[in-house]
Formats: sequence, structure tokens, C-alpha cells
Amino acid sequence: MIMEASHQTLVSFYIWIFVYCLAEFSFSSVFSPCKLIRPFHLNGLHRSGDVILGGLFEVHYTSVFPELTFTSEPNKHVCQGFDPPGFRHALTMAFAIEEINENPNLLPDVTLGYSLYDNCATLVIGFSAAISLASGQEEQFVPQTGCFGSPPVLGIVGDSFSTFSIATSDVLGLFRLPIVSYFATCSCLSDRRRFPSFFRTIPNDAFQVHAMIQILKHFDWTWVGLLVSDDDYGLHVAQSFQSELTQSGLGCLAYLEVLPWGENPTELRRIVEVIKKSVARVIIVFAHQIHMIQLMEEVLKQNATGLQWLASEAWTTAVVLQTPRLMPYLGGTLGIAISRGEIPGLQHFLQKTRPGDNYHNENSMIRQFWEHTFQCRFSPTTSWVEAGGAFCTGEEDLQSVETEFLDVSNLRPEYNIYKAVYALAYALDDMLKCEPGRGPFTDNSCAFLQTMEPWQLMHYLEKVNFSVPFGDQVSFDQNGDALPTYDILNWQWLPDGGVKVQKVGIVKKSTFNDEELKLDEDKIFWNFNDNQPPESVCSTNCPPGTRMARQKGQPVCCFDCIPCSAECISCPEDFWSSPLRDLCVPKKTEFLSYQEPLGVCLTTASVLGTISCAVVLAIFTCHRQTPMVKANNSELSFLLLFSLKLCFLCSLLFIGQPRLWTCQLRHVAFGISFVLCVSCILVKTMVVLAVFKASKPGGGANLKWFGAAQQKRTVFALTCIQAAVCSVWIVMASPVPHKNIQYHNDIIVYECLVGSIIGFSVLLGYIGMLAVISFILAFLARNLPDNFNEAKLITFSMLIFCAVWVAFVPAYISSPGKYADAVEVFAILASSFGLLMSLFGPKCYVILMRPEKNTKKAIMARGTK
Repeated sequence: MIMEASHQTLVSFYIWIFVYCLAEFSFSSVFSPCKLIRPFHLNGLHRSGDVILGGLFEVHYTSVFPELTFTSEPNKHVCQGFDPPGFRHALTMAFAIEEINENPNLLPDVTLGYSLYDNCATLVIGFSAAISLASGQEEQFVPQTGCFGSPPVLGIVGDSFSTFSIATSDVLGLFRLPIVSYFATCSCLSDRRRFPSFFRTIPNDAFQVHAMIQILKHFDWTWVGLLVSDDDYGLHVAQSFQSELTQSGLGCLAYLEVLPWGENPTELRRIVEVIKKSVARVIIVFAHQIHMIQLMEEVLKQNATGLQWLASEAWTTAVVLQTPRLMPYLGGTLGIAISRGEIPGLQHFLQKTRPGDNYHNENSMIRQFWEHTFQCRFSPTTSWVEAGGAFCTGEEDLQSVETEFLDVSNLRPEYNIYKAVYALAYALDDMLKCEPGRGPFTDNSCAFLQTMEPWQLMHYLEKVNFSVPFGDQVSFDQNGDALPTYDILNWQWLPDGGVKVQKVGIVKKSTFNDEELKLDEDKIFWNFNDNQPPESVCSTNCPPGTRMARQKGQPVCCFDCIPCSAECISCPEDFWSSPLRDLCVPKKTEFLSYQEPLGVCLTTASVLGTISCAVVLAIFTCHRQTPMVKANNSELSFLLLFSLKLCFLCSLLFIGQPRLWTCQLRHVAFGISFVLCVSCILVKTMVVLAVFKASKPGGGANLKWFGAAQQKRTVFALTCIQAAVCSVWIVMASPVPHKNIQYHNDIIVYECLVGSIIGFSVLLGYIGMLAVISFILAFLARNLPDNFNEAKLITFSMLIFCAVWVAFVPAYISSPGKYADAVEVFAILASSFGLLMSLFGPKCYVILMRPEKNTKKAIMARGTK
């Protein structure tokens, strides 16, 4: 079990072994038949057939595994602790396959077989078994014949552990081999990009977490402890549970502790001490059976009573915990369990199990079960005989002994296994019923029995939809998850000292994708003197005359009750109580004001930008006859300067208390001003490209599309589109002023609601589209051979422009109140200054400081490198 905690290292190690084996195969297959480098020694159960399905089950609790080496000698492991229910799980799959083979309406011309392996609750062995199922264990085969056709199995039922399923799916998912788990619940396995071929017939942990929170809500338990196992299952649940509980606002965690793997009495002692010190009476445990066994030993030592336990599906039905010794502590436990089902004929099939029958001859699982049940040996050692041990004859009467193996009164994992096998069978049946020419694959082709591949079966498995004889519907959603349903069980301590596990409710998905919880409280046994549910809160509700005051450094569930004033009245919406709590005073107001330092700075920057545009415009007007100004249509340059001036001025609309006309005008002015500006830049860029194309032989025809009139019409048309967007926005969902009291109880934040997120997004998106097109065209023209190539300036200016507005979006979304307006004003000013300095700074420098370069000859000269 220690392997579980260090699964990441082991998974990586075995993946490298797998890659190494593939490399060995690729190299050796050129020269000689492929040979198995090293066989795995696995406990198995097999039946031949036309199509083989694989299975992975926990038939032993653990194993002793030697140190791994890369030698050619096989590493033999020893599985320990035979688990009769785990063996029943394996035979449930065998039964389902036998039942399908006898069904004339399902796969009538196909005989299913199986290869079932024991993972011994050890990651290394489970991973080895999965690889063996996918690649086979033949000693040698010829590549020319052995590398074609179907793999040894077309689908796998298993594994039971989430960590094992992650390791297996990480590798076999590369080959799209379908894996249908009956007990792996980690929500991480719903990641379709990482696990494309993983399916399951058990709900994932996300739904289990939601179900737990529904139970907490039902009983008003707002202060609870959480214990999880130190593996993928527990750690993912801890993260999900904390997030969901916080978002729901239904409660808080008093503590979160991680239960260790293996023997660690010091850590367990510390955890139980935390439990005893806390006022939380409800404890939720997402862990495995072995964790609870170890934890309860420490609970007994410290006599930690008076607790209400909530059990995850991993240990809700653990019989080993339902003993008279533990019931004083675990009595009244509420647990979430897999839905129970009926499988007619299973018990009769189990009773026919024999180590020497036609189906199971020489299958190691059968022999191990027989030796465990009858305490005998088929191949006894000398020491066994000397100790008085009995021989196994194979004729012992299975019904003469009491064994969990034959107990079919509470079929939960078995029912999921049964559904998983039928899901694969129905998918295979649908695939073989495909009509040639109407198939789902390339050229409308179908899959054939002799050449079918796992990815083809996976295609049909995604669409499977059927009902089992018990009546439940089986299908998978887009993440490979089954329809989620759980039973709510209660551990009841009977007067005679016996234990009864009673179903007291159900939780399932409703029509509207919410969790629906039904509980019959009259059936619930509470392990408290008054037989009533316990109270588990950090602080009780405040009595009349007092109010809640949150305790510093504690979650919201913990608060003190302090006296209210003699007579309390509710203040109007725009008012707040005074410091003495004796009268209502107007709330403070907050908006981006001209009087505050931030508003003054932004206003100053806006005015400076406007003046800068006016100065540049004056310079260009005075030197309008020079080549530098006349180049590339001086009229566009003047229009561009005018639009930049509007951009600077429109930022002033975002400062001051929002009113209806300013809310409506600010975004309209902003959107049209910037589109006018970017449209001028786009047209200037297109003219640069057209001029250089016209300089080539035969390129003169291009200029007729870029005359002065055409340039103006293009700018006008592009600007009209933005004007139309703004008009529709104003008419359909106009921005309006809004008084926000959500940020602070005693402050009114004045802000403008955009009205329509879509309208605002289209406005920004249109500006961004024009900017990106301008950038791309300018970037393509940046190396054209003029001494003064304006495309380089446009490229740099558009780079600054795009960078500013890409950074604006997350900053705007995350900024509350007046700071959102400040962010938008800053983006307007930054992008406007960037365009002004990038496009006109170099030109003004040449005009004023280097007049010798302001000649046609200097501008048109070819640049040197």
C-alpha cells in the first residue's frame, strides 16, 4: 500500500519501461522475431473467445514486491491477504460474459472471452497487468504476422483505484484502448484530453462532493472536519470540497487532515488530538478502508466519542468496520454508497465455482480462493504437512462453509461491473451491426471482427445507451461519466449488539443538472443520547438584541454576538449608521473625480496629449509643402492627428460622477475615435504596400484603387461600421449610471453599467481587428527598401497599441468601481501617446532637427544594410 503514496515516481518508471520495450521491439523486429524481454507473473482467470475483454480486480489486499531491476530474470511478487469480495467482483465479470454468450439477441455470432488479473492492491502489479492485457505475454512472435489484426483485448473493465486508473489510462489512452472502471471516482479522470478512452459506471468525486454538501445543508452542519487519504483520490477531493463549500457559502472547514499510508502512529495520534480539541462534531472522511481501520485504532485508544461520521463511498460498506467493538464510535454513521442492484443468477453461478471445472481449470485465482476458503493446499510444502495442514481435493462443498464470497444481498461494485461489461458488449454489438457503406469511419466504412481496433470500439462506446435487466439506464456523457446516483446509508447499532446498514435516502442528478437529495429522517439512527442529529457549528445564532461580529482571523462561520443599541432601525439604502449608532448619515460616495490625485493626473495627461496633437498639427501645417509631410497622403496625416486629439479628449468623459449622457457618450466617443484613428493607419499601410508594388514593372494598375478619394471613402466606411455598432448598442441596451453598494456597506460606488456585454465586446473587438490587420500589413512591409519607410513606424505603433489593449482586458475585469474607469482612461491615454510618438515623433525630428533629410531624394533613396 505504500506504493500508492509514491505513485507518480512508479508511474513514470513503468512508462519508461514500456517505451523501452517498444524501442526494443522496433529495433529487433527488423532482424528477427520479437521476444518478450521479461514476463509478468500474475494471478489470472481466463476464458477463450472470438473477442477477449480484460479485467483488473483487487483479489488480494497487498503484495510483497522485490526491488525492480532491468535483468532478464523475472521479478516474482507475492500477493497477500485474499479478499473474497474482490474475487466475487472478478467472477461477476465472468458471469456477465457467460450471460451475454447465452443471449441470442446480443452478439449472436460472437463468443466473448476474458482475461482477468489480480492487481493485489499494488500499483506496480496493476500497471503490469494492464500492459499485459494490451500487449499480450506470448514468448515470441513474428512481426510480419503478429503485428497485424486486433490486440489481445479490445477493452478493459477496471481498475478499482483512481491512482491505478490514472497510470493505466495515461499509457493505454495513447492507443485509444477503452477502459471502463467500476470504482475509480477521481474527478481528474473526467479530463477527456488526458484520458480520451476512459469511461466509468460510478459517479465521479465531483458529484460525491456535491452530495456531501447537500447533506451538510440539510442538517445545518456549518462547522465540519475533513479527513482525506494521501493519494489522488483524497487530495483531489480535498481541493474540490474546499472550493465547493466556500462557493456555496453553506459552511466552513474546522480542519483538514491527510491520513498517511502505512503505519504512522505518531501522525494518527496527532490527527485524533486535533479532532478531540475541535468543537466540530461532524467529520467527513474521503479515504480507503485501510485508513479507517488504522484511524479507528487510535480513536479507541483516545476514546474520542460523541462524533458524527460521514463516509465516502470508498468505506461506506466496509464490513470490517461494522463490528461491536467499533460501533460505540461509528454507530449512526451516514455514508454515500454506490447504488445497489440485482443480478439474477449470479449466486448460482458463484456456487458452481470449482478449481477443476471446464472453464477455470489451471486458473490461479480459483485455486487461491479454494485454499483460502477451506484452509488447505493443492501443493503443500513439507512444513505445511508437518504442521497438520490439509490437502485440497477440489471436491470440498462450497455451501458447507460461511464465506462473504456467496453473499449477494448487497451488490454495489458488482452491479457497476455488470453494467461495464454490458456497455462493452452493446458497443461491440452496435459496431458489428454496421452496414457496409454506411459506417462512421473513413469512406463510410465499417469495422470487421477480424481486423477491428480498440479506437473503433471506443467510438461506439461513447454512444452506447441501453437498459440492464434491473431497469437502470446506462450511457456516458461527453467526459465518459455515467448518470450519477448514490444511496445514503446509515449504520445502525441494534439493541442486541448487532449492526444493520439501512438505506435512508438517495441523491441523484435532477432534470436541471442540480443535486436532488431525499432523506427519510425517521429511519436514521443517531448515536447520541437523545437520538437526534448533533449540532456542529462554530458559533450559534445570535439572540435578539445582539448582532454578529466576525472573529479576527477565523472563517465566516465563527463570530461573536455583541449587543445592539437600545432601539435599532434599518437605515435607508443611501444611508449608514453613525459611529455611535444613534442616527443615519448619508453614505460616502465614490467615483473617479477631478478633485482626487488620480483624477487630476489623468486629466493632466489628457490635456497634454491634446496639446501635443495641436503642436504636431501646427508643425505639419507650417511644413505641408515639404516631402516629409506630403509623403503618403498628407490629408490622412491631418485626419489621423484630428482623431488622436479626439481620443485624448474622450478620456475626460470617464472622469466625474457618471450621468446618463456621459455613460452613453463615453464609449461611443471612445469607439468611433479609435476606429477613425486605426482606419487612417490601416489605409496608410495599404498605400505604402500599393506604392511599392506600383514601382515594379506592370504594377502601376494597383495605384488606381488607392487614390485620395478612395482612401477617404475607405476610412469613412470603416468608421460608419463602428457608428452603426454604437447606435444599435445605445438603442437596444444603453449604458446607464448605477449606484453599487455591493463593494462596501457604507460607501456608494457610482459607476456606469455597460448595458450589453456583447455590444461592448463587439466595439472592442472591431477596434482590435483593424489594429491586428494594420499590424500584419505593416509588418510585411517593414523591410521595403526606402530610407524612410513608414511601415516600420506603423508596425511599432500597432505593437504598442495591441499590447496596451491586451493588458487592458484582464485589468479592467479585475478592477472594482472607479478603478475600472481609471484603467480604461489609462489604456486610452497610453495607446494614444504610443501612436502619436511612434508615428509622428520621427517625422517631427526630421522636419525640425534634420531638414537636410527632408528632401525627396533622401526619402526615396534605397536603404543600405
